[in-house]
Amino acid sequence: MLPNVLPTEADHVPVLAEEVRAGLAVRPGESVIDATFGAGGHAALLAADLAGSGKLTAIDRDPAARAYFEQLEKRFTVNARLLRGDFGVVLPQLAANGVRADAILLDLGVSSMQVDQPERGFSYAVDAPLDMRMDPSATYSARELVNEGDERELADIFKRYGEERYARQIARAIVTRRHEQPFERTGDLVEVIKAAIPAPARFGEGHPAKRVFQALRIEVNDELDAVERALPAALEMLRPGGRLAVISFHSLEDRIVKQFLRKQEQGCTCPPDFPICICGSEPTMRATPRRAVRPSAAEVARNPRAQSARLRVGTKVG
Repeated sequence: MLPNVLPTEADHVPVLAEEVRAGLAVRPGESVIDATFGAGGHAALLAADLAGSGKLTAIDRDPAARAYFEQLEKRFTVNARLLRGDFGVVLPQLAANGVRADAILLDLGVSSMQVDQPERGFSYAVDAPLDMRMDPSATYSARELVNEGDERELADIFKRYGEERYARQIARAIVTRRHEQPFERTGDLVEVIKAAIPAPARFGEGHPAKRVFQALRIEVNDELDAVERALPAALEMLRPGGRLAVISFHSLEDRIVKQFLRKQEQGCTCPPDFPICICGSEPTMRATPRRAVRPSAAEVARNPRAQSARLRVGTKVG
C-alpha cells in the first residue's frame, strides 16, 4: 500500500495519481525527473515516495511553476532542482550530458494552472486575450497564428491537430473575419467558429470550439514535436530497470507514445520476410502494463478533466 500523501488544496489535482505512483514505483535514494512539473501535484507524491533520500529534478517552461516548486521544497526534505525549459529540449540536453534517472514522468498537454488563469487564453469557455503560450516569453502566440496564417495552413492545423471535421469552413470564416477586424480575444474566435459550422454540430458532443482550440495550442507550443524529441532522450537517460510514465490527453499524443513503446519492445528491425534476424537489435523496453491505464469512474466524477487521460508505462530492459 502506498503512503496516503496528497497534495495541498493549493496544488494541482494530479490525474491518475496512484496509478502513476504504482507505475513509477519510486524508492528512497532514486533519481526522479518530473519533466512537466506544472503546479507540482505529481511531483509532491513522487517526492514523498523518495522519503527524504534521492533526487528530484523538475522541468517546466512556464515561469509560474517556480512558486509551486518553492512550496514543494518547503514541504519535503529532498534534494530538488527546477530547470526552466521545454522538456523536448531539456531532456535531450540532460541525456547528452550523461544525466541518468530511475524514473521519468511526462504529463502532456496544458496544465490546470494555465487553464485556470483566464488571461492565458487557453480556455474557450472564458473570454480572454487570444494567447495560449505555455511560455509567456515566447513571441509566437495564438493571436499571431490566427491573424497571419493563410487559409490552407489554418485548415491543415485544425484537421491534423484537432481532427476537426469542418476545418476548411472554419479557416475560411477566420480569414474573412480578420480582413474586417483582427482577432484579439478568445470570445471573438469562439463566435466565428460557431457561425462557421452547421447548426446541428453546435449542439453535439462537447463545445464546438474545443477541437480548434486544441489544435491552436498544440501548434503554438510545438507539443507533438516535443514528445517525439523527449521519448528517445528519456529512454537514454533511464538506468536498466528504470521506469517511464507518460500521461496523454488526446489520441495524437497517445499514438506517439504507443508506437514508441511498441518499437522499443520489438527490438528486431529486419523486414518480416527475413528468415533470421541480421540486425542484432534487441528490445530496450517493455510496456507495464500492456494497455493504457484509464481513470476510474470515481476519479472522473471527482475531476472531470481526467476523463480523456491515458497512462502508459514502460520499463527499461537490462
